[in-house]
Amino acid sequence: MKSLFYSRFFILLPWVLIVIIMIDIDTKRSSSSRSPAHPYFSRLGNSQRLDRAPHNGNNNYSSLPTIYAITPTYSRAVQKAELTRLANTFRQVPRFHWIVVEDSNMRTELVSRFLARSGVLYTHLHVLTPRRYKRAGLPRATEQRNAGLGWLRQHRSARDSGVVFFADDDNTYSLELFEEMRSTRKVSVWPVGLVGGRRYERPLVDRGRVVGWYTGWRADRPFAIDMAGFSVNIQVILANPKAVFKRRGSQPGMQESDFLKQITKVEELEPKAQNCTKVLVWHTRTEKVNLGNEPKHHQDSIHIEV
Repeated sequence: MKSLFYSRFFILLPWVLIVIIMIDIDTKRSSSSRSPAHPYFSRLGNSQRLDRAPHNGNNNYSSLPTIYAITPTYSRAVQKAELTRLANTFRQVPRFHWIVVEDSNMRTELVSRFLARSGVLYTHLHVLTPRRYKRAGLPRATEQRNAGLGWLRQHRSARDSGVVFFADDDNTYSLELFEEMRSTRKVSVWPVGLVGGRRYERPLVDRGRVVGWYTGWRADRPFAIDMAGFSVNIQVILANPKAVFKRRGSQPGMQESDFLKQITKVEELEPKAQNCTKVLVWHTRTEKVNLGNEPKHHQDSIHIEV
């Protein structure tokens, strides 16, 4: 009996092993074809990196200059909604680094959690605006923009290629804008929609050079341009370490001009967006939120982050 059992066992054993191997191979194939829970994200210390090909389908974009977007932000009812809209745009841009600077004496939990899940490579900073500078009519976000510039000067060098621009958290951006600004050699400019009490403002261009400004407010400014209307090569930022946004001596609406005067001249500006004839960014404003029915004391049984 034993010899009969062993003979049958050894006859069947190879077939059993073949079946097990085939099942194992099939399982690996099916599992590898499934999409992972978070296909685009991988941890980078305290940052998130987007491992996604650019929207034009070109997978070889490692040689592209990095776009650094400095975004000041502050706590308010619509803050998370504004940042969500921005992240949904920035997530689609290859080689993009988001520098978010809170107007706060510490990193808030809301913004920290949001950025950790945003799918965008980011740096999270904070600096509090002194109370004396929070009066109506004074320039806003000065300290936050300077903090972003300071981080770049501390963490980037002459070996790095990139472009810096200032992305307020309530603006709206076309993806085409990032393709335009990426080739900035020194300082690039373009039109901005819904600004200055007009449908748009723009640099006036003649034969590829900026010769004036179409603007609804103070056309005599050296650079009559909105904060959303220009980008700067990172090497220009590094080569001019004292170039910052000033409070002393800077009049309302002159922050852009006072900054650009430190790093370039009008005749050196590089017009983008089809010689400044196309609007690719809009100076939008979120409607003021009506919270008149919000109870003074929390009444819900749970706490929901909005």
